[in-house]
Parts: sequence; structure tokens; C-alpha cells
Amino acid sequence: MRRNAVDYDEDFYAWTVGQARLLRSGELSAIDAANIAEEIESMGRGDRRELRSRLVILMMHLLKWRHQPEARSRSWSATIDEQRLQIEHVLADSPSLRPMVPVMLSEACAISRDRALAETGLAEEACPFTLDDVLSRTFLPAS
Repeated sequence: MRRNAVDYDEDFYAWTVGQARLLRSGELSAIDAANIAEEIESMGRGDRRELRSRLVILMMHLLKWRHQPEARSRSWSATIDEQRLQIEHVLADSPSLRPMVPVMLSEACAISRDRALAETGLAEEACPFTLDDVLSRTFLPAS
């Protein structure tokens, strides 16, 4: 087993520092290409997971805002604003994720409906908001 692979398993930070040094110095034959490729793919999956997670949180709060007007709070509106802002940041950093947003929103709606039903007893038949509504910095659903 190459030393790079052992470092990867034994001390991830030291491995990253070493790999960066090898790449910068042009010592490409010495790099741990398989693990570098895996880490790069993992970073992309992380952006996708973050986007999906933020859409779920956003949808959950929009549903609660719509169906629980008596419980609305600055905390809920702050969470809605924060999720939208972070979604914008993820899409700005990784614009190739933008075409995936409609499918992710559909998935987020399904997850949010299930969570809203479990948490509040509220049930939605279909996603009650458009993609434009969800991502709009000014949209809040009416009761």
C-alpha cells in the first residue's frame, strides 16, 4: 500500500496538507489520485445535500407559517430568510445545481409534508408553493 493511502486513513489533515504540497510542486506522479478524486466528488455531494437540507427546512417553516398563524414568530421568519440566503449562496457557488432545484423542491415538499403532519397534524395534498415563491426573498404564505 502506498504511503499516501495510509496517511489518508490515519491522519486526514496531514494527508490533505501533503497532497496540496505535491500538487503545488507539480509532483503529480506522487499524488494519491484515487482519494483526491473521492474527496472532490464528496465535496460536490455535500453541496447537493446542503441544498436539499435547506430546502426541507425552508419548506417546513413555510408550511408552519401558512397553517399556524397564531404561532408565527420572528424566529420563524428569520429561519425562512436565513435558509433562502444560504440557498442563494450554494447556488452562486455551484450554479450547475440550479437545474436540480425543481426536483429537490419536490422531494423537500414530500419530506416537509411528512414532518409537518408528524409535528403539527397538518397535511398538504401537494406542494402549495411555486419554486418562485419558495425562493423569493419577500414571499410569506397567507393563512
